[in-house]
Amino acid sequence: MTDTHKDKLHRYLVRTRASVLWKVEGLSEYDLRRPLTVTGSNLLGLVKHLAIVESRYFGESFGRPFTPHLPWWDDDQPADGDLWATADESSAEILSTYRAVTAHADETIAALDLDSPGNVSWWPRPEVTLHSVLVHVVVETARHAGHADVLREQLDGRVGDWAPDPAEAVSAPSEEDERRWAEHRARVEAAAREGEKAAAGAWSGPAANR
Repeated sequence: MTDTHKDKLHRYLVRTRASVLWKVEGLSEYDLRRPLTVTGSNLLGLVKHLAIVESRYFGESFGRPFTPHLPWWDDDQPADGDLWATADESSAEILSTYRAVTAHADETIAALDLDSPGNVSWWPRPEVTLHSVLVHVVVETARHAGHADVLREQLDGRVGDWAPDPAEAVSAPSEEDERRWAEHRARVEAAAREGEKAAAGAWSGPAANR
């Protein structure tokens, strides 16, 4: 595989990181931190988790440890400590750490070829290449960017990958946007209820007794 392929994967990662960071712009400390799902998913926790992910995969896995050491996965940390922010961890600190980690990861990606060997010690088959790790981290970051998109929508209705205009990143949805999305949601709800009825009718019809 060529460096052109590496550059393309790297661009995907850079763009998806930017999407994650946009999702946390313009929010209060509480909204950044508060759990928005039954399992406690929260926006700042996603950024914290992605920081530890990149620090380990692009750091220690290739003999290029990120400093200072991030303790969030250490045995003496709170349960799932990489997925939420404690009261004494500032959002500014976590966001700054994420940016520093991704800069360090970019250096690793630039310095190595796609077939450069690494070792992911926590994988069943730890011998890897930069290519396999880069694909893995792109997928993981995209997955959590999707989570962040849904969490942010719950808070203020903001959706999308990024803001073309910086002012748009913190502006409230317009009345027209709210009306349009309310109508769309109503259509989806109506279709779901009709679909449920249609499915129940199909199962209760003559074919179900054959």
